[in-house]
Amino acid sequence: MGRVDLRLMTRSADLPRTRADDALKALSRSANKGRLWFAVAALLAARKGATRRGALRGVAAIGIASATANLVGKNLFPRRRPAAELLPEHRRLTKRPTSSSFPSGHSASAVAFTTAVAMEHPGAAIALAPVAAAVAYSRMHTGVHWPTDIAAGAAIGVGAAYATRHWWPRTHEGPAHVTESVRLAALEDGDGLLVLVNPHSGVSGADPTEEIKVSWPRATIVYPEPGRDLVEQLSEELTRSPGDIKAVGVAGGDGTVAAVATVAAEYQLPLVLIPAGTLNHFARDVGVESTAESVESVATGTGVEIDLGYVEISGTEGDTHRWFVNTASLGGYPEMVRLRERLEARKWPKWPAGAIALIRTLRRAQPIRLELNGKPHLVWMLFVGNGSYAPKGFAPTSRPELDTGLLDVRYLRADLPYSRARFVIGTLTRTLGTSHVYRQHDLRALRVRLLDGYRRIATDGEVGPLGQEFGFSAKPDALAIYRAHHDA
Repeated sequence: MGRVDLRLMTRSADLPRTRADDALKALSRSANKGRLWFAVAALLAARKGATRRGALRGVAAIGIASATANLVGKNLFPRRRPAAELLPEHRRLTKRPTSSSFPSGHSASAVAFTTAVAMEHPGAAIALAPVAAAVAYSRMHTGVHWPTDIAAGAAIGVGAAYATRHWWPRTHEGPAHVTESVRLAALEDGDGLLVLVNPHSGVSGADPTEEIKVSWPRATIVYPEPGRDLVEQLSEELTRSPGDIKAVGVAGGDGTVAAVATVAAEYQLPLVLIPAGTLNHFARDVGVESTAESVESVATGTGVEIDLGYVEISGTEGDTHRWFVNTASLGGYPEMVRLRERLEARKWPKWPAGAIALIRTLRRAQPIRLELNGKPHLVWMLFVGNGSYAPKGFAPTSRPELDTGLLDVRYLRADLPYSRARFVIGTLTRTLGTSHVYRQHDLRALRVRLLDGYRRIATDGEVGPLGQEFGFSAKPDALAIYRAHHDA
């Protein structure tokens, strides 16, 4: 290895003097302590979406790569740096590093950042790859690293980038898979369409009313009445005009969408989604990214059928039921979701936002004694998802499929010592799959009976009625949604 290193260094030293010598020296210095990559990350993070995710993943990868190369590698494998005399004087750095030569920390950071960006935005990584390669080569060109130092650093960088997926797995991109495509009524100019508009949804609170009027001039538009339940309000509208309403639409955030979707399911009407919220989780899952897509599908009558969750509730307020499009829960889970989404709205990545929300919620949680399908349990919180969510930790963020016919049941045990602390450690290290305090099951139905009184259930983040017994089930093809055909 030493002979190969020396031979390659000699060949590099024999290269004729050019302007590239000064450029490589400047580039090498700019990457000290990762400054170059942090500047690039700031530029990438300025744009929302894949580039921002790539920047955040890249910074995390640099942290892992730098610690591995500089704190571990250099201490385990001390090695002299190349002698200054091997290179012409004009190529030598003014201030040569004195730490171990093996491995190259600059190369580790450059490759870690570029590989991590590639996981989120391959196009940006292609533009960065020549810069990363130049930084790595500059360490040999300026005589401060052997070629094998650079190769080892690059290997560490690749490993560090992939290590970020342990804590921050890549989520499903694009719409969730739906097998059943259906023909729905084509509504010319929105004739027969009742749309509920929440003008206060979204980051800027922009009212989508004018866009809806232009798109569907014959549609009926209503707004939430202050202090009134949305489901009750829409149900009254539908009862007042039986037969005239052929579809219901909604422009708002996830809470508004969930309420309108439950009404659509109850009255067996198709749903029109107009993404107008801050996060639009459900619309993204379904595959509706813009109003224009909904306009096209309403005009052509194309759509899909998806599953819904259903829960029968027995309690002090009599027997009732509720639909849910996303999640239902007992305990502190709704509070955790709301806190996580507030952090996400402030540009926090999903995983750190979920971890912070989880820790804060668990500090205030009270244990719940209950039976799950007849078996007694003591839990901190219970989560029931409509469909199988990913990832399988306690901060689910996406659904690869919307027609599995399954419920995603997750709970945190409270009958084991230090269960909350063990759960947090398992979440942070992503080892929940082997933890005794966390359980996850995909079920078609779940029966829950509380053993210590009554509690309110939350569906899609909204607090519901008091109950003591809850019967959860998945209802296949319960909701039709207008959506354009997507290629498989």
